[in-house]
Formats: sequence, structure tokens, C-alpha cells
Amino acid sequence: MSGSTISTGTSTGVATDARARAGQPARTEDLVDVDALLAAYHDRRPDPAEPGQRVSFGTSGHRGSALDAAFNDDHIAATSQAISEYRAAQGIEGPLFLGRDTHALSAPATDTALEVFAANGVTVLIDSRDGYTPTPAVSRAILQYNGARAGGQRLADGVVVTPSHNPPRDGGFKYNPPSGGPAGSQATGAIQDRANELLEAGLAGVRRIPLERARAAETTATYDFLDAYVSALAGVVDLAAIRAAGVRIGADPLGGASVAYWAEIGERYGLDLTVVNDRVDPTFSFMTLDTDGKIRMDCSSPNAMASLIARRSDFDVATGNDTDADRHGIVTPDGGLLDPNAYLAVAIEHLIRTRGSWPADAAVGKTLVSSSLIDRVVADAGRRLLEVPVGFKWFVDGLLDGTICFGGEESAGASFLQQDGAVWSTDKDGLIMCLLAAEIQAVTGRSASEHYRALTARLGESAYARVDAPADREQKARLAKLSADQLTADTLAGEPIIAALTDAPGNGQPIGGLKVTTASGWFAARPSGTEDVYKLYAESFQGEEHLHRIQDDARAVVDEVLAG
Repeated sequence: MSGSTISTGTSTGVATDARARAGQPARTEDLVDVDALLAAYHDRRPDPAEPGQRVSFGTSGHRGSALDAAFNDDHIAATSQAISEYRAAQGIEGPLFLGRDTHALSAPATDTALEVFAANGVTVLIDSRDGYTPTPAVSRAILQYNGARAGGQRLADGVVVTPSHNPPRDGGFKYNPPSGGPAGSQATGAIQDRANELLEAGLAGVRRIPLERARAAETTATYDFLDAYVSALAGVVDLAAIRAAGVRIGADPLGGASVAYWAEIGERYGLDLTVVNDRVDPTFSFMTLDTDGKIRMDCSSPNAMASLIARRSDFDVATGNDTDADRHGIVTPDGGLLDPNAYLAVAIEHLIRTRGSWPADAAVGKTLVSSSLIDRVVADAGRRLLEVPVGFKWFVDGLLDGTICFGGEESAGASFLQQDGAVWSTDKDGLIMCLLAAEIQAVTGRSASEHYRALTARLGESAYARVDAPADREQKARLAKLSADQLTADTLAGEPIIAALTDAPGNGQPIGGLKVTTASGWFAARPSGTEDVYKLYAESFQGEEHLHRIQDDARAVVDEVLAG
């Protein structure tokens, strides 16, 4: 599968310079001024009359930079108060598991949250090692706690302080309810609205105590996230097979929260595992620049992963994770960095073939902008496909009750059931996806790249691309409300249109855009939730030229909508 992500709308000189430096080591001038960033977190006050300075709390929580007055102490205090009130209204009386990643803003935001949670009498469990906590470790902690509660009493939830793979200047703050996965729109909407009310009121109504008192409070305790997570891993991945085969693994945490986890996994299970970079540096100065010339810990980007790709011959499998380890990147000696869609297809095929204890009627879940090669793999295996809108939240309930055995996103995020069919995590887990690549190598003697070539030889190879193009707020709103009736064309790139979808076929939920399919290709257009762009996804099983024709026809459709 050929795949790419392209951004348009950047000035020519800037774009040219970014392309020239993409994949190259960061320079001093590329690094964030951490002292200035931390000072801005405490000193800058957001103006809630400015849309970009309000709390925007979606599935991935609230994200922004203190330097833009978009992620500051006020935001986190208001959001933590809103979460305290939300969980009280929902009768959530158990502990709140609080984790953080390695971004510079994560530490002060964690302190702010603890001060507010303690003042509200919320029992908070923080890391007993005072370390960093991957998102999947928080999801596991919530599920393990709630699974042991008789009658469902005193359920736990959690918060992860992370902007995921975003640049070092950013911060993020997301909420996981008792289901353990990303919060749904009802929860995020309530939290966002209340947080903005508190901002507008100048934080009147926010309860807060000093950090020293919050840490010493009876409601603040510790939890060993690392041990609880690592000790259970053999239930989800065949670590014994990896050890027996002597698979050489090179794991790169990209300076993120998984750094201590990978070292512990290798030591505890006797794996031939090297942590290729164990540095934690809030400037992420060791990174190579992403496609747009920014530092971004994106383990699915060939440019951000350039250092690890250069070492691919040193290991049987090399892996990368973003800073909260909910995403994965797989590098093989023979294939380099696998396209995320390619690896999802390989992982699904392997899991269906090897997990005999999984429920026979459990579906394979995919987002509707993921490759249709996955559809072919699932159909070939006789499994049911569940196609949902973008967002891992749509897989949470199914992973929890076992009606979904695997859920994956095109952006290199996935999770799956334990080997016995029990739930593992209901949030994305980049660590198990990386370890699965080593399992595939161990039990088959072939790399994930070799398996992908075999799959495409049998089921067909596609060309896939995502293009980001400018769109203002009004245009994005029009695109999100697009109706299938507005599509006047009956062909796409010379083929009859089979379906024009504004709701996902798997669950009937709005996709916030449009997907158009033919016998050998498709496109989907949807507005970005965080940037003034729209995303155009397209795929063709007839090759690159046909893909370009699909993109051209798709742009014509979208341009007509954006023009109003």
C-alpha cells in the first residue's frame, strides 16, 4: 500500500524549507523555550470571548499551547472542577486514576488538577514511582478496578494529561469514564460547557487547595501503574513465543511515557529488547523533524521516525510510540516503516488466525477512513466488519463486552481482546500493537512487511492518501452538515457510485462529512476538529493514477459545498 499525508495552503517558501528539512535532526532554533512555556502556563489568562482560548473538550480532551493562551492554569482548573462535578452527578464515587506524559506542560497541569480534585474530595491515585503513565496503563487500571467491584459499586474513572503526538509546545488533558476508554460526546459536552462557564465567571466556583495540602490529603494515594500493566501483558500477547524465537526488538519511546515500560517488559519477560533511546527531554531535541518542519512525536510519520528507520537492520522488529503510547509504528528490515493501514490489515489477519478463544461472532472494528483492504481481510476470514465514524470511542462498548475483538484507526491506534477473549483495554494501546509485530515474526518466521506483501498478492494492493486543505469555521460547518442529496454526480473517477454515506454503516452515527464509494475506490471528506482545514481521504485499488482521479473528483464535490 502506498500512502501519504499532505498539507496544502502553506506559503511556498515555508513549505519548501519544511520539505527540505523533513527527516533531519532538530536544530537549536527548532526547540521550544521551556521556561517561557511554563511561565505562560501560570501567567497568561485566557479570554473566554476568544473561541481559540475557550475549553474545547472533545474525545481527545482539551489541547492547546500556553503560549497561545489555549492551555493554561485556568483551563485545567476549570476543566478539573467540571470533571469533579460531572462524576458526582453521575454517581462515580471510586478513585480517579491520574497519569501524565513527558510534555513540558503535563507536569504543571497535573499539579493543577490534583489541587482541584483534592479540594473536591475526589480520591486520586497517582503513580507510585512518580513516573510517566501511558494512556493504555490508565485504561487498564480503570478496567481492573471496576472489574473487581461487586455489583458495580464505587466505579473508577481517569484523566491522562497528554496532547498525544503534538509538538512540545502543546499540552493536553483528557477524561476516561468508568468504561476505561475515550469519553463520549455526552460527557465531553457537559465537561466542556461547564468548564467554559467557570472561565466566564473568572473561576468563581472552582474549589482548590495548595499543592502541598493536596499531595498530603487523605484522598490522594498512589498506584503502581507500571507493575499492574506489565505483569498482565502475557495474557494479551504471546511473549513466550517472542522470547523462544529470540526476536530482536528495538523500541523507541520517542521520549514519551513508555520509556520505563519498555525496559521493564524486556527485563521481566527475558526478551532481546533494546530501548534505542531512553532520553526524556521536554524539548524533544533528539527528534527528527516531521513533514511540516515541526517536532512531532508521530510514530506513523517516516520523517519523525527517520532515526529509527535508519537502524532497521539492527533489529528483527523496531517499534515506536507517541508520547502517551496509544499509537504504534512498526519498522522492519525489509520494509522500513509500515503504513498504518497496512499493519492494521496484517495484525487483523494474524489475530483472527491465532486467537481461537475469541468469540466467533465478535466483529472487527475499523473507522470508515481506514483502508478497504481491511474489509477484504475480514471478509476473507469470515468475520463481521463494523465500520464506524472517526474516533476510538466507538469501539469502547464492544471491546468491553466482547462484541468487538479488534478496533483500529487509520492513524495508527488500535486495541484488541486478550488471548482468552477478555477485555484488555478500551483505549488505544500502542505497546501491545508493537509487541504483536514481534509475535508475528516469532510464530511465523516472517516480518509484518512480508505478510503484507502476501496479503496484497492475494487480495489486491491499493494506493491511499490523505490531503489536508484550508477551510474556515463556516466552511467546516457546511461540510459537517453535508447531505448525500447534495451529491449530484453518479460516477467517481469513471466508475458508478455504489454508495454516498453521511452515516457510518456499522452504527448509524453521523460521520460529520461524506464518504463516496465505488467498486474499486472511495473518498471521504470531513472537517478537522482542531485546525482550520478539511481532511480528504481517498483510496484506489487501480493504482496511483486512478487515486488522483478520485481526488480530483472529490475536490470538485467539496469545493462546491465550501462555496456555499
